Amino acid sequence: MRIQSFRVDVPQADLDDLQARLDRTRWPDELPGVGDEFGVPLARVRDLADHWRRRYDWRAAEAELNSHPQFVTEIDGQRIHFLHVRCPRPEALPLVLTHGWPGSIVEFLDVIGPLSAEFHLVVPSIPGWGFSGPTRERGWDVDRVARAWAELMCGLGYRRYGAHGGDWGASVSRALSQHDADHVVGIHLNYLPTPPLPGDPDRARLTPGDQERLVQTEAYLRNQPAVRTINGTRPQTPAYALNDSPVGLLAWLLDPMTMWAAADFSISPDRLLTNATLYWLTGTAGSAPRLHRETGGPPSWRTVQPVGVLVLPEDITRPIRPYAERRMPIARWTEADRGGHFPGLEVPELLAADIRAFFQRL
Repeated sequence: MRIQSFRVDVPQADLDDLQARLDRTRWPDELPGVGDEFGVPLARVRDLADHWRRRYDWRAAEAELNSHPQFVTEIDGQRIHFLHVRCPRPEALPLVLTHGWPGSIVEFLDVIGPLSAEFHLVVPSIPGWGFSGPTRERGWDVDRVARAWAELMCGLGYRRYGAHGGDWGASVSRALSQHDADHVVGIHLNYLPTPPLPGDPDRARLTPGDQERLVQTEAYLRNQPAVRTINGTRPQTPAYALNDSPVGLLAWLLDPMTMWAAADFSISPDRLLTNATLYWLTGTAGSAPRLHRETGGPPSWRTVQPVGVLVLPEDITRPIRPYAERRMPIARWTEADRGGHFPGLEVPELLAADIRAFFQRL
């Protein structure tokens, strides 16, 4: 496997084009007094777009990305971009951190510092995202991504490593634990859906708190967010708009992030805009959702390694422990007191501490 150094260096012409498109935005109207019932409020998107146009500094974000060693390689015919931040201790345990949607590697920028003090970190961009570029053929589902990660870790010389993820990153980590079972020592997840399966404890035997979680899970399955439905069925259709309008892209990403983050929405505007700008500059807003379209059916991955679970109180769904323990060997279960679906952006210190505590035991 040939690995090449990589450095972000966006041409100024691309940034100028972004600014010009922001200036030419055709704003939609909005019904009075509807708040967020019909989608992201106009005032909120206008405010963020103004920040993007007048105050946000991509060059500062670019410098932050370039402060970490970055590389590209090709695996299974696909370009793979990744950060590789080594711990000062050669014998440290390697960890592969996998992001989700509508996020990117930006989700982990605030945990790289604390975690790299104790672990070698590999932070790849999923095929279709960011500098991994768009996918060029069908078949890039979660299993194929997991097999690519196994090859990447082997190519880096790591024979024993852990994996962490949330959202799609949780699915990739679970698949990786099966596809590379001889080398993965454990997985840490901050998202673990547990819809009921045959043989699970009856609802009446659950605690009141777990019954509430079951109701939340069932409601989510009945009323899938529109963005997820479109991503899973017709991702090409919105790609034309997302690749043409930066404000359209911003609103599209902001909608699920607002719904899935904690109510106080502690994600900084600059982190939001770095994430959106990364999608924009790489032209991957349409290709990233292909993973959802390609990955169908319930997961069948069998996890034999220890599993750590961080439960965020305001996540989309919260796992039911008796159900989770029937599916995998739970070694650590943490009920956090704050945070939603994006802990790396919302509560990075809490996420880093729980990852550290879980893998130090291994």
